[in-house]
Amino acid sequence: MFEYEGMQTAAALLSPGAEGASGHDAPARPAVRSGAGRPTRRVDHLGDARAALERITALRSRVAEMEAPRVDVQGLPTATALQPLLPGGAIRVGGAYAVQESVLLAMTMLQAASAEGAWCAVVGVPSFGVEAAAAMGIDLERLVLVPDPGDQWLTVTAALADVAQIVLTRPLGRVAPGDVSRLSARLRQRGGALVALGSWPGADVTLRVTESVWSGIGDGHGHLAERRATVTASGRAGAGRPVSADLLLPAADGAVRPAVVGAAGASGGVDSPRVLRPVAVAS
Repeated sequence: MFEYEGMQTAAALLSPGAEGASGHDAPARPAVRSGAGRPTRRVDHLGDARAALERITALRSRVAEMEAPRVDVQGLPTATALQPLLPGGAIRVGGAYAVQESVLLAMTMLQAASAEGAWCAVVGVPSFGVEAAAAMGIDLERLVLVPDPGDQWLTVTAALADVAQIVLTRPLGRVAPGDVSRLSARLRQRGGALVALGSWPGADVTLRVTESVWSGIGDGHGHLAERRATVTASGRAGAGRPVSADLLLPAADGAVRPAVVGAAGASGGVDSPRVLRPVAVAS
């Protein structure tokens, strides 16, 4: 089991009493005075051994839990709003998906699988909001965060692909074709998928926000209420015709859902039909 020093579950970030990597306060050791009168620490070898055993036992238990049977060997579920944009309406096992710029859109890719019990991991995305993820229904107890992996981001991503069913990562620099192939093979073997925040070579689908408008602001006053966005999906190497959907990203309640325009131009709610239209390919 790979254990990166910056790795922790998202739930630990919200725990007010959490300290240290293990989440347990180290027991205080009595101070004694040396002959010179300076206080020294008594070495508690038995206590150290017990603490190490507890950490190993907890780690083994966590690994066993993360290696539990997968949610679906054929595909991973995704949010209803994104289903029309993905082939088969699901995330393909072993697949790679690129999301351009929008952290909220990338977060939405994790939502449905997490709600059904899948482990998810986020690598190199310090702007990923834990409270926003919880509000969307992402299970923080099954969400591993490595906000700053540095130049080891690909190594960390590959390691987490062994235990997490969806890994969201922000690529730093060019990714070699050999690394892409090895990571894809690992994802297929483990029943997982990759979501890249940015470009990814050979991505099955690339999602990007092509139009966006906020509502809620009046004549110089008011608050931003919701954003209506057009999300466009394009296939690998331009295969197929790009498709777009109008989404509330987010809606006034923070959720992401399909949007529809009525006669008066108002955006509709979750029960409204989805609006889909082909997108012309620029020459």
